[in-house]
Amino acid sequence: MFCADRLKIARYRRKFTGKELADAAGLTDVTVSKVENGHQPDDQTVEKLVNALGFPRAFFFMDKPEVLETRAVAFRSLKKMKAAERNAALAAGSIGISLYQWIDDRFTLPTPDLIDLSKEQHRPEIAARLLRQHWGIGDRPIGSILRLFESKGIRVLSLSENTQNVDAYSFWKSDRPYVFLNQKKTAERSNFDAAHELGHLVLHFHAQAESAPEDDAERQADQFASAFLMPEADVKNTLSHVYSSSQIIKAKIRWRVSAMALATRLNRMGLLSDWNYRSILIDLGRQGYRTGEPLGVERETSTLLAKVLTALWSKGITKKDIADDLNLPWEEVETLFFGLAAPVTSPPTRRPFSVVG
Repeated sequence: MFCADRLKIARYRRKFTGKELADAAGLTDVTVSKVENGHQPDDQTVEKLVNALGFPRAFFFMDKPEVLETRAVAFRSLKKMKAAERNAALAAGSIGISLYQWIDDRFTLPTPDLIDLSKEQHRPEIAARLLRQHWGIGDRPIGSILRLFESKGIRVLSLSENTQNVDAYSFWKSDRPYVFLNQKKTAERSNFDAAHELGHLVLHFHAQAESAPEDDAERQADQFASAFLMPEADVKNTLSHVYSSSQIIKAKIRWRVSAMALATRLNRMGLLSDWNYRSILIDLGRQGYRTGEPLGVERETSTLLAKVLTALWSKGITKKDIADDLNLPWEEVETLFFGLAAPVTSPPTRRPFSVVG
């Protein structure tokens, strides 16, 4: 049976309106609307939709997918986001869930180890400290935030949405936490986005968008991210007297954050006066740190997915095979995998899994 929800996912990923899909497929608006509302299309209509969307025909005849609703997802810039951008990101989330279900069937992944800190919504700094204590990482800098996330059972996937309005988002699904990160930003800003989403996952536990007004929730997640990445004790021990932008540019590497984020943290901690803070921001802006990171750190990628790909490669399974198993266009899987490259050598003949990895 043709699945209307899968048609919507494919349309959203292509950023088509109903009318645009109808025009591309040579169908009427009414026909597309009827199919999306559950009317079973004839073979000719199916072929036109398949050709217009570029998804394998079998994709539309699979079981109903996991469908994400806006209210269940923590978006960083929901007010700025266009409907097409939001829907495309939500559809990527649905595809990401199916990808991880495929991986879960073949590998034993770390169990989620997050704690409910919703009672600390109005004290994000304390929440950050409590989570660090729970994870046993004290006040030391985090070498790789994505490796830390994955070791704690957070499923991390990448987005390649060509827009600044969709930088990251997170959600819980079946007691599993997911974080999606846009790779179009600097490595430092992506690190902060990741910590921001972690804030949503623990502060607005299982009910991100409903537990607090959007502006409050975003501010709380930002404060959490700042404290989580730059613990007060470590910052004070490292930077007791700050008077120039050059100090900040040199020190930011320790916490793998942007120069602007570190300056803001120092100001809020009282280590940088308002006058010096404004002066340093102006100087950083002149040096290009408002829009980028001239002296940036290396971008992080998924360690877990790299290991998964290597294990699959040893059994002759490629990303294209995964896409074929899920009846997805290859580029959809490629995007979610951070564009990770497989080993250089040719894979052996594909063979089934005999042991869960």
